[in-house]
Amino acid sequence: MAADFDKITSLAKRRGFVFQSSEIYGGLNSTWDFGPLGVELKNNIKRAWWRSGAQGRTGQGQLRDDIVGLDAAILMAPAGWRASGHLETFTDPAAQGRRGQGDCKACKMRFRADQLVDEPCPNCGGELTEPRPFNLMFKTFMGPVEDNAAVVYLHPSASAALSSGIFVNVQNVRNVTRKRLPFGIAQIPLASAALSSSFRNEISPGNFFYRSREFEQMECEYFVPPAQASDAYRAWINERYTWYCDLGIKPQSLRLREHELSELSHYSAGTTDVEFRFPWGWGELEGIANRTDFDLLGLCGLEQFGKDLSYLDDVTGERFVPYVVEPAGGVDRAAGAAVGVRRSAFGSGSSQTPHATRHTPKYRESLIGVAREIERMLRPHWMITYDETQSIGRRYARQDENGTPFCVTVDFDTLEDRAVTIRERDSMLQDRVPIADLVPALREKLEDR
Repeated sequence: MAADFDKITSLAKRRGFVFQSSEIYGGLNSTWDFGPLGVELKNNIKRAWWRSGAQGRTGQGQLRDDIVGLDAAILMAPAGWRASGHLETFTDPAAQGRRGQGDCKACKMRFRADQLVDEPCPNCGGELTEPRPFNLMFKTFMGPVEDNAAVVYLHPSASAALSSGIFVNVQNVRNVTRKRLPFGIAQIPLASAALSSSFRNEISPGNFFYRSREFEQMECEYFVPPAQASDAYRAWINERYTWYCDLGIKPQSLRLREHELSELSHYSAGTTDVEFRFPWGWGELEGIANRTDFDLLGLCGLEQFGKDLSYLDDVTGERFVPYVVEPAGGVDRAAGAAVGVRRSAFGSGSSQTPHATRHTPKYRESLIGVAREIERMLRPHWMITYDETQSIGRRYARQDENGTPFCVTVDFDTLEDRAVTIRERDSMLQDRVPIADLVPALREKLEDR
């Protein structure tokens, strides 16, 4: 497993998926920069998520018209964090070992308490201190004076969706969209990564960029009548699992894990994770939670601020506080799964590879003109890479590592028959296609994946 993990990290840097942040200064622990291919991969994942939600289909195959978008600020009034309990409860027991024992008195290593298996330090065998609470939120100051009145926090997770503005804007959204329940509000970092980034002051980040201190998330809050919450929760679990399968991840690399009662957050009546088999073991890609009426009643409603966020059903005349079902996944973790599995878990169904097609003329100058003509023809439709260096075999190998599903090759026969070869990554099959038919041929192949 360690060897596989080393191969993944090497591939990610070599092919331009992920770089260590601030590497020329010695690197900044647990922060990562996504390179040219990483950016395209993440954008593809985000677009696919958005299409499946606000613009997609329900699990019954019906076109969605019940989800709208929101793009809210990271910073918000600290009163929200006090009301949500994050200032008191969003903590890990700070133990630099596993099982909640604490820092190692000998080597000074620090571990999360729930990660320890034995009493002694796993690094040196030394004695561990007792665990202590460690708040995971990043704290900063707003304005020129650094005092308690100026304290604000960066939001730490999608489950802290109050900070992303969804819950505090639910009344505004209902008023302008006139949506009837059930309906959802989705947020994703499409236009600006910072607007839906999350920041978590992790005690022990690790496993490449799987657990880091800055990350992007895709979140939706789905508001339902209380009586429908259980069914909606199960429906969203199925939809989210299917979404990862539709990306091309093989079912044997995915599983659903329902949280035990002892694991549930204080707001949750049920939480299920979609997990992926990473080289180090099973890890969460996305969580689906039944948050009950905690957010609209207790977090920002009557109990805390006297705001009535109840819903009046104009058909039945019933008034109630909606329950919330929340699917929330990590963009970075989904990208990590894509980088890590390559062909092993992503089969021919994968459509989230970074480049739609590639263009590979051979060395003769007489081919360059035709090759560039085809490049100009394809670029308006897809993100492509033009490559004319080294042998055709090496160029294919590079694009296979990149995850490019199709390569388009110009050869000497192209000058005679005005046709090119389309080579598929997964099957390695090759089709000869007239240049005039290339765009529709590629579109058909990509739609079939």
